[in-house]
Amino acid sequence: MAISRSRLLFVFPLLVLLLPLIFSVSNLHRNWITEEPKRSPSKKLDHLVLGPAAGQGLPNRLQCQGLKAMNKIGTSNANLYSSDRSMAILNAFINFIQVSMPRSNVIILTDPTSTFSLRQTNAAILSIQGDYSRGYLMLQRIKSYIGFLEKQLEENEVGLKGFNHFIFTDSDIAVIDDLGYIFEKYPHFHLALTFRNNKNQPLNSGFIAVRGTPDGIYKAKIFLQEVLEAYSSKYMKASRMLGDQLALAWVIKSHLPFAVKKFSRHEAFMGEVSGIYVLFLPCSSYNWTPPEGAGQFHGMPLDVQVVHFKGSRKRLMLESWNFFNSTSNLADMLCLVLKSGRTKYDF
Repeated sequence: MAISRSRLLFVFPLLVLLLPLIFSVSNLHRNWITEEPKRSPSKKLDHLVLGPAAGQGLPNRLQCQGLKAMNKIGTSNANLYSSDRSMAILNAFINFIQVSMPRSNVIILTDPTSTFSLRQTNAAILSIQGDYSRGYLMLQRIKSYIGFLEKQLEENEVGLKGFNHFIFTDSDIAVIDDLGYIFEKYPHFHLALTFRNNKNQPLNSGFIAVRGTPDGIYKAKIFLQEVLEAYSSKYMKASRMLGDQLALAWVIKSHLPFAVKKFSRHEAFMGEVSGIYVLFLPCSSYNWTPPEGAGQFHGMPLDVQVVHFKGSRKRLMLESWNFFNSTSNLADMLCLVLKSGRTKYDF
């Protein structure tokens, strides 16, 4: 079936969900031995403590007065989330999609031995064989994506599948706008990645869009297979954390060295990798992460489409969903996100 603006399948592996407290290498600190007397650890706050919202007075940034948004962003309704933390993250993820893209479906890629159930009618579970142990999580994620695409190609060959586009994501994101227009605005790409101005990790693997045509699915599979090969041969020592992002960067830099300069800008652009058309979308709009700490830099862009609650930010994701559920106002919810700092919402 042909896709409309709001007909998408969101696909993510449950392996990401099961480890909600993974931290990046930048968050690891060495323990130094000192002669100073030990202090009792301070008690973490069990609620959000809000600070000033950055970006006030700047153009194209969310403007807040308290927790009241002064800019207009779409609103809708949704359901309550589960009390269990991991399932709460999953339910919040699905519910945000149901709010912003109600005609879309969610497919959870998981280990065949996993046992859990979902209440949402727009979500399904798909088991894919593999090694889901902690040390191979990110490697298995790429393998699961490839396995899913291979299944789509097989079903298309025998006429079992219609026509749907796909977005592979982590479970700790909030989709706050209809993403279907990406496939209309950029009609020639096979695969879309999100980039940021980061020298070593310019590409984030938490959002990968695939055009749902047979050609798009096949070429996305070929691309991910090259990423998997680079991962397996060069970055296995980083398999628990950053191997997928390092492998993505290696493949892109090898084929598209010009892309490195464009990663410092905030504009979408296209590139060709061995006949595969790759669309690069700025993280500032399609994979925006609340900065850690009280400083919010230059605020939140008004064109933000996806908020990624990485690492310790997952409590903020749940707080945000709870706040939205009580207000039905996405813009006000974004003010809550903008005014929160890491130490205020850490697990």
